[in-house]
Amino acid sequence: MDQYVVPAGPAEGEYRDRGSKFVAALRPVLTEAEALEAVDTQRLAHPKCNHHCYAYRLGEGTDRWRANDDGEPSGTAGKPILGQIDRAGLSDVVIVVSRYYGGTKLGTSGLINAYREAARLAIGAGSTTIRTVTTRIELRFGYDLMGPVMSALDQLNLEMAEQEFVETARVSLDLPKSTVPATLRELKATIAGVYVEEVDEDYTVSGLEIKSG
Repeated sequence: MDQYVVPAGPAEGEYRDRGSKFVAALRPVLTEAEALEAVDTQRLAHPKCNHHCYAYRLGEGTDRWRANDDGEPSGTAGKPILGQIDRAGLSDVVIVVSRYYGGTKLGTSGLINAYREAARLAIGAGSTTIRTVTTRIELRFGYDLMGPVMSALDQLNLEMAEQEFVETARVSLDLPKSTVPATLRELKATIAGVYVEEVDEDYTVSGLEIKSG
């Protein structure tokens, strides 16, 4: 549950049917604003197209998505594009398909097939990678705990995302979301020099402040 598939980079696809050309642009995005910016970029890149249909999906869940037909008959463009995104298991992605009209109407089934195939070709032309959902954990402590904290981090193979050493020390960790409770138990136990079985949710280490989020 901590990982999901995302595009490794941009990709393009092109499909032709009866004189019409469908140019697909796949772009990695993290927010709706980035997705809509990618749509605007394609509008500028293909000013002769009357339709710039798109779909995007964001994040590790299933509730952040949008499909837009941009003037094509309802359900013939955005949803077929989204269907290819979901078939590939992708997220944090937008696909924009710009249509050059060739003079022949394709009909509902022809449009669905064309937008679907353009999206499929763009996905096939690209590559994917894995994104891990993490939670930022911040440790604040006095310098008397420096040795135990650093030793615990080393022992548990935890890498520091950020560190700051001023009046007090601050160390940030990016932990896979599902592992946070168990990792914090191990971390507290190792710093305090006790068995992990002795550590519950309310257990505190004197001089150590832990913040999540």
